[in-house]
Amino acid sequence: MKTFLNDAFLLTNSTAEELYHQIMKGLPIFDYHCHLSPKEIYENNSFENITQLWLAGDHYKWRAMRIHGVKEALITGNASDWEKFEAWAETVPHLFGNPLYHWTHMELRTYFGIDKLLSPDTALEIWEECNEKLQTEDFKPRRFIERSNVSLVGTTDDPTDTLEFHKLLRDGSFDVEVAPTFRPDQALYLERDSFKDWLKKLEAISDIKIDSLDGLVTALKQRVHYFAENGCYASDHDIQLMSYKRLSKDEVEKIFMKRMNNEELTNEELIGYRSYLLVELGTMYAEKEWVMQLHMGAIRNNNTYMRELIGADGGFDSIGDNQLAKGLSRFLDTLDQARSLPRTVLYNLNPRDNYVLGTMAGNFFEEGIPGKVQFGSGWWFNDQYDGMLRQMTDLANLGVLSHFIGMTTDSRSLLSYVRHEYFRRIVCNIIGEWVEEGKVPNDKKIIKNMVENIGFNNAQKYFSER
Repeated sequence: MKTFLNDAFLLTNSTAEELYHQIMKGLPIFDYHCHLSPKEIYENNSFENITQLWLAGDHYKWRAMRIHGVKEALITGNASDWEKFEAWAETVPHLFGNPLYHWTHMELRTYFGIDKLLSPDTALEIWEECNEKLQTEDFKPRRFIERSNVSLVGTTDDPTDTLEFHKLLRDGSFDVEVAPTFRPDQALYLERDSFKDWLKKLEAISDIKIDSLDGLVTALKQRVHYFAENGCYASDHDIQLMSYKRLSKDEVEKIFMKRMNNEELTNEELIGYRSYLLVELGTMYAEKEWVMQLHMGAIRNNNTYMRELIGADGGFDSIGDNQLAKGLSRFLDTLDQARSLPRTVLYNLNPRDNYVLGTMAGNFFEEGIPGKVQFGSGWWFNDQYDGMLRQMTDLANLGVLSHFIGMTTDSRSLLSYVRHEYFRRIVCNIIGEWVEEGKVPNDKKIIKNMVENIGFNNAQKYFSER
């Protein structure tokens, strides 16, 4: 019987252990997409306690606690930080089979040197030990990133952001590159109540009058240029419904003006507007040689009562089941026909769509760019053992796993870098099993290159060539 979280954790054969400990473990992390705060990284303030570091804003933990029946006051409410930590500690022993059980103890071990299992019996002891260490220099935001051997942090930023803290972080005091990512969701979803207020912010930051479709596109182009000047290498989009409808510019202009005049829009008009703007944006990205990321398939803010109680993005999102193949194909093909398709990463939230994306990625290519269109890593609800295993196995069956750009945290937590260890162990185990079972030759050179490329090299090259 193996002990919990031993050196062979998730590694079921000797080849996997060798690949992980001798090659993969020491690789730096190229975290090309996350939701860390550049302000928090720059200011580098100590956390008062483990709850503020660990539970604040962590929707994964919030969902588990709600399912367990924990009162909302102990999750997002006005309970004390100790009471919230205590509620989490009471939840954890019930999470066998959930990756949160693994990640919780990996984070305690990796960053705090704590091997105890979190439970009501150990909660106070772990609380006190973590809080004591959090007051030292080695437990500030920048040190968590450095201790994780991160070479790049790709944040997620609205086009109206001044990128003030990204600029400040280039003062030479922090060796890790913190790069912005252009996330124009507010421009794409003109049906949202916040759309007009956001346009005013875009007008102010760009100094461009937005009273027409041309004004909007011009302002976005100006912000793309500004982001590029400040180290941006990629865009990102929340695509809840991947439908595509090609309309003329005049037709889209009328849709835009209807929204400006507070007129009702049909679903077809919304799709047509988003399709047009996505093509415009994709063309801008290709000109800047950026990577375009499409996160597809979430249903957001399902619980109306809780949204009204605690606000949007409180942990009430889930997997959607809309079809995406035809719309995605038409969108990518429109850009490709114009020779304006940027390097693109496709993420699906519904694992049902693995084969859709695995085959779609092979439809579009460019000579000299291995894996120009990528089937992205297991995202969100797929960010767990079975989801990662399925994604990589499906990619291997349908494409070229050797060119896979690997894992990204997609997280708001400074401790989420243990997910790279989790991912890397799974990668090594997949390849190790193939070797041990005679499914691939035990060619040390090929396998070493494959492991190094998936773990770090592919992502660095894919996002850095601009």
